[in-house]
Amino acid sequence: MSVLIYVNHINGNIKKSTFETACYAHRVAQLAGAAEVVALSLGTVSETDLAALGNCGVNRVLSDTNPVFNRFDSGVHTKALAAAAKAVNASVVVLSHNSSGKAIAPRLSVRLQAGLVSAATELPQVNGNVFTVRKSVFSGKAFADYSIITPVKIISLNPNSYPVTRGNGTAAVESFNSGVSTADVKIKVLETKSLSDTIPLPEAELVVSAGRGMKGPENWGMIEELASVLGAATACSRPVADVHWRPHHEHVGQTGITIRPNLYIAIGISGAIQHLAGVSNSKVIVVINKDAEAPFFKAADYGIIGDAFEVIPKLTQALKEFKSQNA
Repeated sequence: MSVLIYVNHINGNIKKSTFETACYAHRVAQLAGAAEVVALSLGTVSETDLAALGNCGVNRVLSDTNPVFNRFDSGVHTKALAAAAKAVNASVVVLSHNSSGKAIAPRLSVRLQAGLVSAATELPQVNGNVFTVRKSVFSGKAFADYSIITPVKIISLNPNSYPVTRGNGTAAVESFNSGVSTADVKIKVLETKSLSDTIPLPEAELVVSAGRGMKGPENWGMIEELASVLGAATACSRPVADVHWRPHHEHVGQTGITIRPNLYIAIGISGAIQHLAGVSNSKVIVVINKDAEAPFFKAADYGIIGDAFEVIPKLTQALKEFKSQNA
């Protein structure tokens, strides 16, 4: 019996979400009495990087370097993951609840006839063959506990909900043939556009976000400067994305990207429930708004009532001075 995880990577660079799922799976294996944690890597990733997953409790990595995996196809990746689960007799499969995990987990659930809980926020409670898994519901207003009773269990973990704790282990890397061929590919990729020099929002630990209070796209320079000083990603509210002040991949909220950073700074955002649903699980929320009655202040850990055009330049300058004095 083992716990299997899926290695998320972009162009061979392992994503932070993989280390989160590895640490989570290691603890699940301890709770369930599983013999080992196994990771499945699909596509081209260096053996050195894969072996480093041992720092997070992975015992061995199955690596299928078939070029067919270098472009993401949820059906193809699901088939490979199902083959790996059967090969290692996995009783639990852990994925990240990100774009790829959301596409794979339901398919895998059908293939393995396995119960699935998506967007888990905590370790499961294990009672024999029953796993009780907690997740947030009703846009983050409550929690619900789900019991998985099937022999094989699938859990997708909310990004940034479980800490990465590294040790000194090294995982054994083994070649693996998942049985997937080009005939299994159903999606043809015509073009790929990638962003450079930006921090992906689901991976970001620090996020600076702004809304209509910025009055127009020409004023976003101060937001980007503040984010640059902090080493943070930038985000925006839905109305901002809808009027094309900012690209849609920066939209956070119920209908956009759900994030759980360590620090979320909201500037000129009123705090509608749809926006809060996507950011309410941030560790610390700082709100800057000149409207003292803005709903966002009720969810904030810290709040500044003031004009963003006055507050942000002063805050950015103070951070620059602090960094220079503590370099």
